[in-house]
Amino acid sequence: MFTEALAGPYAGRIELVGLCDVNARRMAVHNGWIAADHPGRGPVPAYAAEDFEVMLRRERVDLVVVCSVDRTHDDYIVRALEAGCDVVTEKPMTTDADKARRILDARRRTGGDVRVAFNYRYNPVHSAVREVIAGGEIGEVGSVHFEWLLDLRHGADYFRRWHRDKANSGGLMVHKATHHFDLVNWWLGTEPETVFAQGGLFFYGEEAGRRRGLARPYARAHGAAAAEGDPFAVRLADSEVLRALYLEAEAEDGYHRDQNVFGAGVSIEDDMAVLVRYASGASLSYHLTAYSPWEGYRVAFNGSEGRLELLVEESTWTRPEERVDGAGPVTHGAVVGDDVGRTELLVRRFWEQPREVKVGGGEGAAEGGHGGGDVRMLADLFGPRSGGDALGRAADAVDGARSLVTGLAANESFATGLPVRVRDLLDV
Repeated sequence: MFTEALAGPYAGRIELVGLCDVNARRMAVHNGWIAADHPGRGPVPAYAAEDFEVMLRRERVDLVVVCSVDRTHDDYIVRALEAGCDVVTEKPMTTDADKARRILDARRRTGGDVRVAFNYRYNPVHSAVREVIAGGEIGEVGSVHFEWLLDLRHGADYFRRWHRDKANSGGLMVHKATHHFDLVNWWLGTEPETVFAQGGLFFYGEEAGRRRGLARPYARAHGAAAAEGDPFAVRLADSEVLRALYLEAEAEDGYHRDQNVFGAGVSIEDDMAVLVRYASGASLSYHLTAYSPWEGYRVAFNGSEGRLELLVEESTWTRPEERVDGAGPVTHGAVVGDDVGRTELLVRRFWEQPREVKVGGGEGAAEGGHGGGDVRMLADLFGPRSGGDALGRAADAVDGARSLVTGLAANESFATGLPVRVRDLLDV
């Protein structure tokens, strides 16, 4: 997404001067895509991971976009700031409190700018939620009920990839839910104070798979006869994108993109419940399920003058597809077809009939990823700045830390069985 944005729509404003990765093959694939989409353009210089600072100096880099494995984000962010660069980082900003402190300290010390790519803030329906709440239509918010469902296509994908190891991703409380915790912080204009949570591995993993008869004897799907007919297996060779980025690149780093979701080595949770108390006095009850038959989310806000309800159905059911041939490298739930659902935003004020808030855009395929959030976020990150944003959608390192700390506190609560004071982990 970022490579195409910088080489395409924003090439007149920002020059893409370098790629840096642990895998040379993947950088070559991206250069091939750039050449195919933009004839006449030369390849972008490619640098090995250990030559990161060399790239910054040689290419006179002003801005670094960090899209590496989550546990490495802090390393590249801090080194970029210390080299005098600004940073755009994928979410989550990082994976633990010490790393978050490193980033915040480096930003204060260097004066550099850190933007966290929270594309969900830019989804038109999420912007409408903020407008309704900020406009006082339901009064003061007392509580939020938030349920997020990942279907068997999207949810399973976290258990095939590097995310399955909590040391890499911080688990879904950090890697995935940081999106959702950031939305609540942003919608309510507040920050978390206390977190209590319970979570576990209910559906995926070796023990659960064996107990339910879903386990099959293979470590990774490619070349494994036991993976044939398994709806949870992804076939890298069947997708041009997955084959180029992973199957043909794995000889360099040994990374397998198609691991068995019911195999050994899964250390993250797939079913999580969280209670949060905020500085504003509001509370949040949140649940994330990674093995749902449909994909989407429900959010309800109870206020002193009414209630606001959001329903987003990204897919209404999950196809039992055994082969993935999509154009993207990640298997997501929302696919254009008869499985696409609906979006509904209702204001229910006391003593009044419900009123639906109609939101333009965000539901069609032409809008792009995350309900149109991706294209709007990219315009904000890389396009011309035209005054301020009344919705305050731009997220900085403090926002990144405040979204992260709810998930970190939830992970701590999983382990101890006790409520966690957020400031005991990270004082932002």
